[in-house]
Amino acid sequence: MARLDGRIAFVTGAGRGIGRAIAEKLAAEGAAVVVTDLDEDSARTTAKAIGAEAVGMPADVTSRESVRQAVAEAKDQFGRIDVLVNNAGWDKAEPFHESDESDWDRIIAINLYGTLNTTKAVLPHLVEQGGGSIVNIGSDAGRVGSSGEAVYSAAKGGVIAFTKTLAREMARHRINVNCVCPGPTDTELFASIGGDNPKLREALIKAIPFRRLAQPHDLANAVAFFASEEASYITGQTLSVSGGLTMS
Repeated sequence: MARLDGRIAFVTGAGRGIGRAIAEKLAAEGAAVVVTDLDEDSARTTAKAIGAEAVGMPADVTSRESVRQAVAEAKDQFGRIDVLVNNAGWDKAEPFHESDESDWDRIIAINLYGTLNTTKAVLPHLVEQGGGSIVNIGSDAGRVGSSGEAVYSAAKGGVIAFTKTLAREMARHRINVNCVCPGPTDTELFASIGGDNPKLREALIKAIPFRRLAQPHDLANAVAFFASEEASYITGQTLSVSGGLTMS
């Protein structure tokens, strides 16, 4: 019997990258997965590739109405939601003093407000059911800082703090809330913020004790654990998946 048999998982930003790997892993563990993404085509393509009970649908995490609609559709189709993974994220790397305020708004809207919006929409269902799991995708940038990612670090730091507080509030409802913090991960987003620079990649790889960048499945494995019964007595925790780049 797979760890997540019978569970319904709702994953944001799951059309590609880390989110897609999470959706694939949860499905492999037996969950029916609601694959959501701002890009509806990528969400549906990922769901089709997963097969089984996966469904793809659009969701803009910066829009409360969009999120509420996606959650309502998921509930109508599956009858419940057991696992929420707040994965959707975006960044633009540049020194803070050169940054544009409009980019601040977008970074905070997607990374922080996106987590708040989706959690607010799903949480009443988990409370009504008497249990469930929430896994937020933070970042080591939010734990230890990252040059060129000041606003992103602030937003992800907010996600970490939100995770801890929500875990305290939701414990009486048997809802555990944890945070997975990726280190440098080999994704399209990482490439878009400088990760495609060979010198930067090589420098990062040398700094990581395991001498490689994280792959999306490395994060997906951690998420699947937090979503499972094996983690039912673990809440409010922040787990760095960074190959030892950061330690605490």
